[in-house]
Amino acid sequence: MVRQANRGSSLLLFATAFAVAGCYTGPSVNGTFSRTYTVSGPVRLELSNASGEVDITAGAAGTVSIHAEVRSSGLGFENPQKRLDDIVSDPPVEQRGDTIRVGKDLSRMRNVSISYKIQVPHDTEVDANVASGSEDIRDLRGPVKVRSASGSIKVEKIDRDAQLSTASGTISAENIGGDVQVSSASGNVTITNIKGDARVHVVSGVIRISQPGGRVDGSTTSGEVEIQGAGNDVTAHSVSGRVYVQGNPGEQGYWNLRTASGGVQISIPPSANFHLSAEAVSGQIRTDVPIVVEEQGKHSLRARLGSGGGRVEVRTVSGEIRVSGT
Repeated sequence: MVRQANRGSSLLLFATAFAVAGCYTGPSVNGTFSRTYTVSGPVRLELSNASGEVDITAGAAGTVSIHAEVRSSGLGFENPQKRLDDIVSDPPVEQRGDTIRVGKDLSRMRNVSISYKIQVPHDTEVDANVASGSEDIRDLRGPVKVRSASGSIKVEKIDRDAQLSTASGTISAENIGGDVQVSSASGNVTITNIKGDARVHVVSGVIRISQPGGRVDGSTTSGEVEIQGAGNDVTAHSVSGRVYVQGNPGEQGYWNLRTASGGVQISIPPSANFHLSAEAVSGQIRTDVPIVVEEQGKHSLRARLGSGGGRVEVRTVSGEIRVSGT
């Protein structure tokens, strides 16, 4: 029995030694690769990346240029230098007509981080998905669809729509020619100067929207919602946080502003015309502009500003409601 036990122990030690001998734990190694592709029409760029930063911008017409910085870690049972050499000699990039795919076969990317700098013609649409790393996309026709599990997203100067989502990280969109749709589990969202509608839904984070050209729909569970330059329909909801809207609902606009815990502030020009319906379950309602009171209670107010027209409905459970002039 002792001999069998010793034999079993020897086999276990041998297996352990074999595994350790094949496991590389040395320093990381770095390398690069570059590729250039010729295209003839509108380009579609599809990118998937497990780890690493992504920078995509406009370059020369008819050309897609890709430069990558590769880092292979010393963890695992495979030689990191061999893994690096394989990727550099056979990059995860392919062309099919005017479609460029970057990051194919992610199974090869174990313990590998790749940062991409990509230049494409302006007439390019992008579909990018990064597990860990920031994404910066600018000066393209679009549309763009960008996703990140962990990392910031920044898009600017996109002629068409932008659809952006992240589990954890900030999102910024600026100078967008179409609609912007954003979803985030955790992270602040900033949208500036868009021509279309803005739809933003955040679980935990601050929403700031400035100069929207169309309708606005912004909601967050934990964080404030701030909208400046609103001139169309606005829906702004926060469970725990302040809601601030500056602008003019116009003759046909409808603003629906809600917060459970936090104040609501509306800032309007003297020329604004709308019907106001406000309710503060536990808090005051204050107006610093001329109004015509239609009905007033301890925590509620129905009033008309100017000649009426648009509708503004405001409700907060715990917080003050204030209407002021710009």
